[in-house]
Amino acid sequence: MFYLLFVATLFVHVQSVPQNSSIVEYLPGFDGPLPFYLETGYIGVAKSEEVQLFYYFVKSESDPKKDPILLWISGGPGCSSFTGLVYEVGPLAFGQKAYNGSLPFLVSRPYSWTKFASIIFLDEPLNTGFSYATTSTGHNYTDLQACGQVYEFLRKWFINHPEFISNSFYVSGDSYAGITVPVMVQLISNALRFYIPFFSFNFNIYHEWKKYCFNLMAISFKGYSLGNPKTFPEEVNYKIPFCHGMGLISDELYESLKQTCKGEYLNIKSTHTPCSENLKIFKELVSGICDEQVLEPYCGTYSEEPKLCQSSSERRSLEENFIFLNRDDFIYRRISRVDTHNLSVYWANDPKVQEALHVRKGTIKRTWARCRQSIGDKSYAITFMNSIPYHTNLSTKGYRSLIYSGDHDMVVPFQSTQAWIKFLNYPIIDDWRPWMVDEQVGGYTRSYSNHMTYATVKGGGHTAPEDRPEESFHMFKRWISQQPL
Repeated sequence: MFYLLFVATLFVHVQSVPQNSSIVEYLPGFDGPLPFYLETGYIGVAKSEEVQLFYYFVKSESDPKKDPILLWISGGPGCSSFTGLVYEVGPLAFGQKAYNGSLPFLVSRPYSWTKFASIIFLDEPLNTGFSYATTSTGHNYTDLQACGQVYEFLRKWFINHPEFISNSFYVSGDSYAGITVPVMVQLISNALRFYIPFFSFNFNIYHEWKKYCFNLMAISFKGYSLGNPKTFPEEVNYKIPFCHGMGLISDELYESLKQTCKGEYLNIKSTHTPCSENLKIFKELVSGICDEQVLEPYCGTYSEEPKLCQSSSERRSLEENFIFLNRDDFIYRRISRVDTHNLSVYWANDPKVQEALHVRKGTIKRTWARCRQSIGDKSYAITFMNSIPYHTNLSTKGYRSLIYSGDHDMVVPFQSTQAWIKFLNYPIIDDWRPWMVDEQVGGYTRSYSNHMTYATVKGGGHTAPEDRPEESFHMFKRWISQQPL
């Protein structure tokens, strides 16, 4: 009985004072106190904790003691989880109409997934967002090592937040997270196989309890979800049929491409073949299309040093470049996502913002970038680009999974995602049908015997929750509540 009381006392102590973290009640640019619980902090991983991973934690706005908890991983690699927090599934959004040199302001997001779940938004891998290394050796690592660091992060995060150990836990993300999340899930799965409840141990002091928990995962892991996930290198082959289906290329060019390239559009070595000539025409035809959302205006690509995208005439004011519609008191973007994403750069680099977020001074050597384009240089070694084997293995474990595709994404077309799911070769238990939101089609769905649900989000792009927040909200809420879409 003494040991049980001792451990319970430790739990209360750790819960009240999480290590290396702070509660954020106010944020520059947001009017008044935050209407939700926000915690930010660092957790040290790798050798001698030389890698310091930064996170944002938002408690469920419903019942955090019982609601599921998610780990959110953004893509890239090198995109800050702030992307998920403010642009996709979190409780905040930018309401700035046009950047005029002042601090962009923030508004509440009505379709935040934190309405029904707690979310850890993690800046990973190293050098992403506000995460940093304390030594020069810490900067050299592989993608697999980065996945291991996320696993170590989770172990330590739950030690600091033991009140969430019994909550259903999921790992979620989109884009390049489709490569790394299945690896992270596999690491969690491997740990759970060897888990023994810690109450079976006989220990006398806190450090012994802490040591055991560092090597165990007592969490209630249930599954994972991925949106428009990068999965295997040959996905580029599906861009051609996607663009043909969207009416971006002609029937004649499509047929000629199929005939001359034989369905293989990756790693074309010769530059003077009928295939390469057709590919050149194809690239010219789609060069003015926003590949992340083919319906949106094209405004170049993201830059770590952003510049405002102006119209071709440039006589129109910046204000005219932004068109917003009020819907449930939420401001929706109807202009280039590049301009909208740049607002995060202006906001997060403000010294008052970093102070409010409790960012450690001097740890960001360069300006904060929403997506660190240089993350894929020699310091971050990419060793694999195919996560299908991990999906294959996880399908045998009984975990639930939701794979969804914004159907207007040219980066990872829905055809490629459907192709690798079909490759898994599991029987269909709920065949292709529409799923509805407010008596309108939100997309289409199909379920498989390996507990995998696939769904399209009608009108969604590469980050479907950003383009279709209401539809994505209902889709994910139904799935995580184990209800049919």
